[in-house]
Amino acid sequence: MTLGTREGHEGTGPGAITPDGCAVEFYSRLPVRDEPDIIAAAVPAGAHILELGSGVGRVTHALLERGFTVTAVDESPEMLDRVRGARTICGPIEELDLGETFDVVMLASFLVHSGDVEVRRGLLRTCVRHVAAGGCVLIQREGEDYHTDLPRERVDPTGFTVRIVSAEPVGDGVNAVRAEYVFPDAVWTQTFRSRPLTREQFEDALGEAGLRVDRYLTEDRIWVRAVPEARPVRRSEKAR
Repeated sequence: MTLGTREGHEGTGPGAITPDGCAVEFYSRLPVRDEPDIIAAAVPAGAHILELGSGVGRVTHALLERGFTVTAVDESPEMLDRVRGARTICGPIEELDLGETFDVVMLASFLVHSGDVEVRRGLLRTCVRHVAAGGCVLIQREGEDYHTDLPRERVDPTGFTVRIVSAEPVGDGVNAVRAEYVFPDAVWTQTFRSRPLTREQFEDALGEAGLRVDRYLTEDRIWVRAVPEARPVRRSEKAR
């Protein structure tokens, strides 16, 4: 079943498919990997996390088990229906304005690589808008050979295969990436638009939004801890 698609995005396979081509049932089957360990090592214990693009709650649930409070945001109601134990908010991330701030804002799932530059800018503005003073933003990037080490596949220990089949240029620095997810009883495919970002381009995009890299959390630089840039104090403020 297809719920409508975003331009350049398509998904096939059993069950609901979100506008960006994600299969709800596939993500419900996907096991949590090392993401909770990476996150927990980078933020204060018990932090309140705003998770942008939570999907079915694969990481959400693991964070809740570790004692974090999570507000999960996704534009797909079918995805959010699978989330348990967290406050959920349905809507476009780039337009989100909750009027509150959080210890940690998390933008995972390679969302920072949106093919639409204005969407990426909106995503990062949402991060800045919602991070508390002294808080941080955790961002998951694509691997630096994500678009070049192709085709490739990973066989998960639980018995399914993920294949990144191709990344074909479609103009303006954007690629159409095709992925296949093969289980013994079902196959899903997804085609989506992604903009490769070098480390310099990524850091420039953060800077444009008022963020800077605090540190890279993993050796492959896929997970990043960013913090708001210090705002210069105006003379009028110094005089108060």
